[in-house]
Amino acid sequence: MVNLLTAIALILGFWGVLYLAFGRKAEESEEGLQVGAFIAIWRTKRFVDFIDKVGTKYRKFWKGYSTVGIIIGFIGMAYVFYTLFTLAIQNLRTKAATPGVQLVIPGVTIPLWYGLIGLMVVMFVHELSHGFVARAEGLPLKSVGLVLFFVIPGAFVEPDEEELLKAPLLSRLRVYAAGSMANIVTALLAILLLSYALNPVLQPAGVEVSKLAVEGPAKDYLQEGDIIVGINGQQIATVEEFFNLMNKTRAEETIEVEVIRKGERIVLKIPLGSHPDNPEKGYLGVYPAQHITSKVGFSGIVLPLAFSLYWIYVLNLGIGLMNLFPLIPLDGGRMLDDILKAIFPPKVAKSITYLFVGVGLFLLAVNMFPALRSLLG
Repeated sequence: MVNLLTAIALILGFWGVLYLAFGRKAEESEEGLQVGAFIAIWRTKRFVDFIDKVGTKYRKFWKGYSTVGIIIGFIGMAYVFYTLFTLAIQNLRTKAATPGVQLVIPGVTIPLWYGLIGLMVVMFVHELSHGFVARAEGLPLKSVGLVLFFVIPGAFVEPDEEELLKAPLLSRLRVYAAGSMANIVTALLAILLLSYALNPVLQPAGVEVSKLAVEGPAKDYLQEGDIIVGINGQQIATVEEFFNLMNKTRAEETIEVEVIRKGERIVLKIPLGSHPDNPEKGYLGVYPAQHITSKVGFSGIVLPLAFSLYWIYVLNLGIGLMNLFPLIPLDGGRMLDDILKAIFPPKVAKSITYLFVGVGLFLLAVNMFPALRSLLG
């Protein structure tokens, strides 16, 4: 992954050129490309008919599907809120904070191409699902299109917001719940494919150095991308084996580390430091990642497919659940707001909504702070 400052410079340059070439003001309903400050939107009505046909032809399916989505949505909402609440309490009590919310920046916090593929799938299935269910509920669509916000690509289906607000409560909840439901289903399909179709042909083949600790002894000997395949003559295939061998080392001990670097196998003698949590134990200072290869060959096809499915799973599950967090304008926030308005008088419902907004923003801030601190160094 590229350096953060380099990535920012490239992104700013890209948006500068794009804005100079295509920047213009336009009406929201206008079709075509619109480029603003760090956002580009392409609208069209070409695919509205397709969404209309699929949504209306299979109306019973989409209604049943989205009804199940409402149940899963509220369960997911409670799970995400509880998880972020407990992590926030933990982070406030300890110095070793754990990020409950990770920033998704392709090429910086996640792999560039696999991350972009995963994000495109997230947005595509999410927005299509909203569109299909909206049409199944008889709600009109204005347009569909693609969007690029800073570095995050996406797609959108734009319903008629006025008609949506006039729709019955159940119809609104179905439309709101449909997006995250699609993400969760997609994540499930991706992990099933990865587990049962690809995992049998994959095998562990060492530990990749994904990152080097700034003050670790390995920084003078190893490079990011090195594959560690042995320590002191003992072969290593998995991350677990790596940790087991490192746990047997002592501070100040010199170990022989066998690595594969750019296809060449080399052995390096590295003096260990003291582990931060146990001064007597040896410390190498690497962030290990599992390196895998294909048992049947065709690694150029099998491995990219496996990594793509993995990131499709991770991003769909993570973003799908996070979208259920009870905070407007997220779908979870809109679901909760509609339910509160149906149960309580308007003033009470509004007060409870504001309470959730305040608590939600606080939980997000506490859970995002460790990720921001790590990103900014």
